[in-house]
Parts: sequence; C-alpha cells; structure tokens
Amino acid sequence: MKKNMRGLDRTVRLIMAAIVGILYFTGVVQGTLANVLLALAGIFVVTSFIGFCPLYRLFGISTCKVKS
Repeated sequence: MKKNMRGLDRTVRLIMAAIVGILYFTGVVQGTLANVLLALAGIFVVTSFIGFCPLYRLFGISTCKVKS
C-alpha cells in the first residue's frame, strides 16, 4: 500500500473522529446515527494511522507530495 494521504488530511480526520467521540459519549448523538458516526470515526482513525485511504485510490486522488 502506497501512502496517499498528507499530514493535514490525517490531522483533520483525527480531529473529526475525536469530535464524533465527544458527541457520542456526551449523549448528543444517539441511536443509529451514533453507530454510523462511530463506525465512520473508526475508519478515519485507522486510515489516519496507516496514511492510506482506499477511496482516494479509487478516485485517483493523492495529497502526498510528488517526488521529482
């Protein structure tokens, strides 16, 4: 797997996952929406740590710097 995410993308995803976690544990979101958001937050965390997003590859997107 070749990395296709830059540091900013990874940071934004981690921040979004943290916000979802806070909303869930404070009871702001509940039910099915909470479960969907938690699953999405989990995906964000995993893709942030490995630096690879399958959807980026599917759409041909890469935010990493190109080495010349």
